[in-house]
Parts: sequence; C-alpha cells; structure tokens
Amino acid sequence: MKLGIVGLGWWGQKLVHSLYGKNQDIIFTHAVTKEPQDVEKYALEHQLTIFTDMSELLKLPEIDAIVLATPHSLHVEQIIACAKAGKPVFCEKPLAMNVADAKRAVDACEQAKVVLGLGTNKRFWPCMTELKKTMDTGVIGKLLHVEGHYSNENTGRHFSAWRTHSHEAPAAGLTGAGLHVLDALISYAGPVKNVQAQVISTRPQPSPLDTVTAMFEFESGVSGTMATIRSTPFYWRIHLFGEQGSVEALSENELVIRQKGQAPVKTSYESVDTLLLEIEEFVAAVQGKKKFHVSYNEMIATVDAFERIVDSVGKR
Repeated sequence: MKLGIVGLGWWGQKLVHSLYGKNQDIIFTHAVTKEPQDVEKYALEHQLTIFTDMSELLKLPEIDAIVLATPHSLHVEQIIACAKAGKPVFCEKPLAMNVADAKRAVDACEQAKVVLGLGTNKRFWPCMTELKKTMDTGVIGKLLHVEGHYSNENTGRHFSAWRTHSHEAPAAGLTGAGLHVLDALISYAGPVKNVQAQVISTRPQPSPLDTVTAMFEFESGVSGTMATIRSTPFYWRIHLFGEQGSVEALSENELVIRQKGQAPVKTSYESVDTLLLEIEEFVAAVQGKKKFHVSYNEMIATVDAFERIVDSVGKR
C-alpha cells in the first residue's frame, strides 16, 4: 500500500521513518510540505516525491491513503478533502478543536465510506496493551476512579513554534501530551459528563512552562483526574481503581496490579515501535482486515472532553 503524508516536520518525519525499510507492503512515496527546501535531504534519503499543495497529492490514483501531520486547526478541512477524494485518512491528534467539527470529519468519512484513523500511539505501549488485557479479566471489579498524567520535553526540544500558539494549543499542553491521557481515560470510563480544569503558567512562550489539571465526572459514574506539565522530563501514568483492586500503567513498559490482601505485582515488558504498529493497524483497517483501535464514538467523546476542559479553563 502506498501512502502520502501531509506535513513533514519533526513528527511527520518520525512517522515516515517508522515504516522505512521495515514493512515492504506499506511505503510512503509522496509528501506535502510548505518548506520543501528544508527537507530535500530527508526526502532523498527516504525516496519521497515532494509536493507543496495537498490537492496535487489527492489527484494521484496510485496513493492508497493519506497521513496528516499538520497544524491542529487544519485537520478537519483536510480530512474532509481526503474523504471527498475517496482516500482513507490517518490524522494525528487532535481530530478537531470542537465537537461540531469532529462530527463533520467523521460524517465525511462515513459518507465517503473511507476509514478514518487517529494518532493515539500511546495505546500501543506495552504497559497500555497489558492494562487492557488486565481490565478485560475483571480482576479489579467495578471501575470507580481513573487517574492519568503525561509530561515530556517535546515542546522545548522538537516542536515548531505553531504548537505553542493559543489558537493551536488552547489550555497549554492539553493538545500535546494531555490528549493522550484524555484518550486513555475515556477508553475505560467513557464520555465525560462534567469537568473542572485549570492552567497555571510559570513561564510564557517561546519556551513555556505550565501545568494543566482537570477533575472529571464521567457519564458512567466513574470519577477521574488528569494532569500534564509542559515541559518537564518524561513521565506517564494511567491508574484505574476498582472495588477489588487497581491496575497502574507506568512509563512505557511497566504494569502494577494491586489486589485486596495481596502484595503488589509489578511486571516489565519489552519496548515496541508504536508508530509502526499504529500505521500497520490503520492499513489493516483500510484493507478490511480489522477495526481501527479507536472507535468514532471515542474520537468524538475525546474532542468533547477536550472542548469542555478548554471552556472550563477559560472561565477561571
């Protein structure tokens, strides 16, 4: 399957490189970038034909699907354009900046009968796949409460300046690390009913230092909290609490299970290439071999929670 990618910045290049030379059945052949002069060497090394306009890419019959690694505010219209061209599309998060636009993107893909995939590669971390397996056994009993935290240094080290603009990143680091936490919590607790959130900024752009915290009531009756800090050393934790115990995913590769009357059990797992795995799963979904791991309902529920957090922060 031949893929075209729109956006060839730091993250777009990581996506292309994740496949290069690793899966002969899936290859990136074309890319769209507004700064072709900046990626000449990279394009040559990865055998990419470069365009400066997405419409040129969409005209190519040999391109089987599109990957979007573009500024957040462009996602919805680009998804709709891909759908109208009959191209399955994989979009990096966030899907949209509000629920209405998220529904428009999903509706366009459903009407065109093309697959829409979303970049939530943290679900493929070993700690998260094992967390799901553990939850499927029912070992912790009825789910009561969920907690999540994800912080990293990507904003200061790798990201383009647009990622810190308020219209691309409302509520500080929520559109970056925070959305991965939100996606994880919603995948277990379901849609959010109520949220209270705050942003505390210690240092402004161009090298922001700020925190986002949120407290949730989910429609399922589960409670929850989340936090993200921009930018501090890498830390990941998703902790699910039930009436019989809890299960906690830590870093990329660790899982801790706690049950009543028993000592905690901590297990470590081997690392995996999450970007390769999510692109391979997207392609499998396009080929009709399996469903993509994030349902459309979950995509919309995550944007809904995101919008609620932004609104809550704006009221403070």
